[in-house]
Amino acid sequence: MKKRNVILTAMMAGSLLTTLSSCDKFEDFGSTNSNPNQTTAPNTAALLTNTLSGMGGYAWGNAYTTNGALYAQYMSETQYTDASRYATPTINWTGTYTGPLLDLQNTIDFNSNAETAAVAAENGSNANQIATARILKAYIYWVLTDSYGDIPYFEALKGDGALAYDNQSEIYPDLIKELKEAADQFDGGAVYRGDIIYGGDVTKWKKFANSVRLLMAMRLSKVNAGMAQAEVASALSHPAGVIESNADNFSLDYPGGIYNHPIYQYYMITKRFDYALSKTVTDNQVAYNDRRAEAFGSTTVGFPYGLERGDAVTFANTNTNWAWVFAEDQRDMDDEIVILSASQVWLTIAEARQRTWASGSVADAYNTGIRLSWEQWGVFDQTDYNNYIASANVNLSSNALIKIHLQQWLAFFPNGTQGWANWRRTGVPALTPAPGTGTPDLPIPRRLPYGPDEFNLNKTNADAGADKYTVGGVKNSQNARVWWDN
Repeated sequence: MKKRNVILTAMMAGSLLTTLSSCDKFEDFGSTNSNPNQTTAPNTAALLTNTLSGMGGYAWGNAYTTNGALYAQYMSETQYTDASRYATPTINWTGTYTGPLLDLQNTIDFNSNAETAAVAAENGSNANQIATARILKAYIYWVLTDSYGDIPYFEALKGDGALAYDNQSEIYPDLIKELKEAADQFDGGAVYRGDIIYGGDVTKWKKFANSVRLLMAMRLSKVNAGMAQAEVASALSHPAGVIESNADNFSLDYPGGIYNHPIYQYYMITKRFDYALSKTVTDNQVAYNDRRAEAFGSTTVGFPYGLERGDAVTFANTNTNWAWVFAEDQRDMDDEIVILSASQVWLTIAEARQRTWASGSVADAYNTGIRLSWEQWGVFDQTDYNNYIASANVNLSSNALIKIHLQQWLAFFPNGTQGWANWRRTGVPALTPAPGTGTPDLPIPRRLPYGPDEFNLNKTNADAGADKYTVGGVKNSQNARVWWDN
């Protein structure tokens, strides 16, 4: 996979140069009545590369993922432990709307406008560009709405600032529609330049769209089982299929240098050590002889979750071999990070079969999902794998749905947005809240509160949105539940 690193480096460098060269004159920004942050002729290949180069953050490292990883107990904090002890976060989404979402919307608009479509087509067929942008837009909106609940959606990205918050119950069907339509919109034209993940492979983009749709559908299992079942069936029956092998994983391969793997960058370049692999994870892996323990952390000495600051510092000083996130050979500067995997898809299929929403063997899908996860992490050994799936704590002879959900939690690691969302849906594993946070202890948060930017820039709508998420007299509460979590 490392060959893609050379391509990624070249594309990023070329995209940045193209972007800079296209904006070197004042006239390029149009008149004073135009949006000063939007060029009249964006380089859509550069916009795609820029968006994709940031997708690794949706597996590890951006604010949504980091908080989710703490709440899902993939990670523990080692000294500043406020977040894992459920201090109210202040995470703004402004940069997501004005960054990747706006870039993707500009790509769609530039390829849809008859006056600019021909120029845009120099970077690939208009249909292929629009379809790719719609899929990525849907994925990012999915992360946002799962994290916050109601968000600006239907009227967003149109140049207006004061936007009403749309109901998540209306956003979800529209995102699923977008994914369906986008998967069928690709044509036989030129591939989209700037694609540093799939290299313009249309079939893989379709599989990714269908896989996202499958996971979104299963997320509705608690609130609307009928819709969930119908959309699971629809995603699985699409002619292009879903991601079934690690070769089709939606993953970003880093070239190193100025584009480092995010966990390498965190530990080795910024020299920060605030995050450790959680003892919740290592206890599970060690107890069940899960060989992924060799890959998830630098050691199997997991860091206790949610300690008070003094206790955390004492543990770190006493146990100097506490586990960093990822083993060293998993976080080289030029390693990949997986955002959506075949393992996650197969374990979702296993759940669908267990619920009788899909045909086929539950055990086959379940065992395949585990095997692909072990292979993804480079720890597969046939004998150890056979022993693992045959053990009483893993095989499906009892508590099948709980065991499927537990394997989903492991397969989503380290993706905090997905792991936390799936835990909220399933309640598996049975996580214990951080100790000593109150009487009783504070509960694990169920959503991210709206950030301060919204109350400064969009106060009327933010206040209305916050009112909807009131718990115990506290508006905009992190303990309120999003629509599909009720």
